[in-house]
Amino acid sequence: MSSLVIAAPMQGWVAPLDEAPDAVFAGRMLGDGLAIDPTGQVLCAPCAGEVISVHRTRHAVTLRCANGAEILMHVGLDTVGLGGEGFETHVRDGQSVQAGDPLISFDIDLLAGRAKSLLTPVVVTNGEAFEIVRRQQDREARVGDFLMEVRPLARDGAVATAGAGPRASRRLVTPLAHGLHARPAARVADLAKRFDSEVEIAAFNRKANGKSPIGLMALAVRHGDEITVSAVGADAEAAVAAVADLIAGGMGEAAPTAAKTAVAAPELEREPVSAPLDLALLRGVKAAPGLAIGQAVRLVARDIAVPEAGAGVARERAALLVALDAVRTRLTEAASSGDRQRRAILGAHLAFLDDPELGAAAESLVAEGKSAGFAWRKAVGGYVEALRALGDARMAERVDDLVDLERQVLAAITGEDESAGPALPQGAILLAEELLPSQLMALDAGRLAGLCTARGGPTSHVAILAAAMNIPALVAAGPGVMAIADGAGLILDADEGVLRVSPDAAALARAQTALAQREQRRASARAAAHEPARTADGARIEVFANLGSLADARAAVAAGAEGCGLLRTEFLFLDRAAPPDEDEQAAQYAAIAEALEGRPLIIRTLDVGGDKPVAYLPIPAEDNPALGLRGVRVGLWRPHILRTQLRAILRAAPAGQCKIMVPMIASLGELRAVRALLDEAKRDLGLDAPIELGVMIETPAAAVTADILAAEADFLSIGTNDLTQYALAMDRGNPEVAARIDALHPAVLRLIARTAEGAARSGRWTGVCGGLASDLAAVPLLIGLGVAELSATPAQTPDVKARVRGLTLPQCRALAEKALALDSAEAVRALCAEALDREA
Repeated sequence: MSSLVIAAPMQGWVAPLDEAPDAVFAGRMLGDGLAIDPTGQVLCAPCAGEVISVHRTRHAVTLRCANGAEILMHVGLDTVGLGGEGFETHVRDGQSVQAGDPLISFDIDLLAGRAKSLLTPVVVTNGEAFEIVRRQQDREARVGDFLMEVRPLARDGAVATAGAGPRASRRLVTPLAHGLHARPAARVADLAKRFDSEVEIAAFNRKANGKSPIGLMALAVRHGDEITVSAVGADAEAAVAAVADLIAGGMGEAAPTAAKTAVAAPELEREPVSAPLDLALLRGVKAAPGLAIGQAVRLVARDIAVPEAGAGVARERAALLVALDAVRTRLTEAASSGDRQRRAILGAHLAFLDDPELGAAAESLVAEGKSAGFAWRKAVGGYVEALRALGDARMAERVDDLVDLERQVLAAITGEDESAGPALPQGAILLAEELLPSQLMALDAGRLAGLCTARGGPTSHVAILAAAMNIPALVAAGPGVMAIADGAGLILDADEGVLRVSPDAAALARAQTALAQREQRRASARAAAHEPARTADGARIEVFANLGSLADARAAVAAGAEGCGLLRTEFLFLDRAAPPDEDEQAAQYAAIAEALEGRPLIIRTLDVGGDKPVAYLPIPAEDNPALGLRGVRVGLWRPHILRTQLRAILRAAPAGQCKIMVPMIASLGELRAVRALLDEAKRDLGLDAPIELGVMIETPAAAVTADILAAEADFLSIGTNDLTQYALAMDRGNPEVAARIDALHPAVLRLIARTAEGAARSGRWTGVCGGLASDLAAVPLLIGLGVAELSATPAQTPDVKARVRGLTLPQCRALAEKALALDSAEAVRALCAEALDREA
């Protein structure tokens, strides 16, 4: 295939791409090329070819030339933010064009006043297959003048044919609440690596290797952004289908999170701190709740020095490989234990470590004679700079993960031991400019009372880890943090977002009293945790625990849970290539039943779809997955999966201990279909003993028809998370509305009341297994509405039991009656807070 001449697509001054004030273009992350500072107002085709992408905001277009080279032309920088204003397109996707045909017209005066720069990059995006052999720059050009010559790269003695083999592509809107950040990027890359085809993901006319998690992060894809998944190769269609389905399913990231907070680029604005004498009070952002009293311990990171020049390519390459293997082994071992959040974060770090583009960048520098340490730092640094330059707060927080990985590998190369954290005094409140995940995991959590960082964000991995470790944490508290002297007395109130430095005796006494009261309540709750929960006037309220693993079951028993009100069986089905067979499921259910030591076990049948996709159940693309195939609908859509699970449950637990619960029921017909499958499974196994079959009330339809469902269901259990989402018509995965979702909204409370009333008509009991059951403020309301069973998180069960014991049924019913008459969730919460204060 011959070389191709690319003509100037617009009139203007031709400059090197390095002059683009954008790290993504200047760093050639999208490919090599040139930039044009326009003096005209029309972008034309630089050669004959096919339009493969016109950006929805009309500021950029990508053309595939006759020889397969793909040319991106991006009019101005940061022009996507104009939303299409000032642009007019003259072509559409798939259209054939000739050299000189107009592609986009633009208002140059409008762009000059509102865009970051008029400089227009013209780049070859598939640089793995083409090279620029000749170019003309630093000159004025007219449309049609020579710009550059592009030639296919030769591979193994043959001319490379870009894009050889079958092609496939699919467009979709990103449902991920926080976009393609570290963990979903790692999952996408891991899946893409299983296919032989080359996989790419494009957004805003930027492209990334689908097998590179760091490259995917650098796209800065956000919730609601349109992306294109494409592949070239023998298994292109399968690759695109798998990757697109994984992203479209949301990867379990549709839950509401803290509002985005700008970090690093740009930093949060804080009141200036001029001197240590002004440091009586610092304000930050809550990353993990709680109150702590302790002494300041500053963590100042040492710079790891590495030489630039290497000691020979072979030696430095070996040093890098040994260091990467050492860090990989340590991360793999650490990821094999610990809580889910810890494992997910370490899994993302492992994906970065094996990122093909990051490894190739470091290898290239080593081949140029650089030292292993310098090469690794330089390679990581390029991506760090690019991510920070994106100006996206969520992506800026992910920079910490790359910096963390950089330090770990450099420590391995230089022989510095960073696996053990600094020695901490008891009651230490750690202060740091920024804290890396590995640094937090290396600390003695038993001696750590709290932590506060000058920078960082509430959705960073450090924040997630701190919350999982029950360590109160503040972030983004400003530069004054590192001006605090070691040993200074501190009060860290994460819930209020403040750090008090050298507090006076009165403030210290108040904090100590508050801590003592909290601890006393916790101690009393733990001491009575194994006693049955009864109200002060003798009403029995069962307090169960929600479980998602065998470890959860053991923790629940230790915490005093009276049984399991919800076993989420998805832990057996997710993150694998094929569903678990009957024997594997039966063994797991039996182990959990045994761990509960005879306590009741309510097993929910598989609840996937929506925000929980599985690779081996390729659910067709849906405009609104939350209203499509999920819950029981998936089981009835693929009955062999549900049938196998029902048989496994019947085999697993002793008769009388186990109950079955069906998710997302909306009609009696669905319940009857599941009961028919259950009866069939019992006949096949020769079982006569009855087993209760209940339903989860998660839709308004189910709540309103609870009396009809209760006529045939053995019990009803309310999943308040989804019920609230559907009742309020607010998507939990949409950060614009997620903060306003509150299960104490009067509309939700009325649906709960309607459910309990409907169940009572048929003599059925009603439970709550959603997040509201763990909310201490909600406990009296739920009891007053007629709920007889609360299934909370294992750690919260002692406190829920303690709250129940301080209540009477008349009190609860009076409170519920008042709440139902209120007009907002805020009013209900204020009412509950008053009741809680009176009890305290």
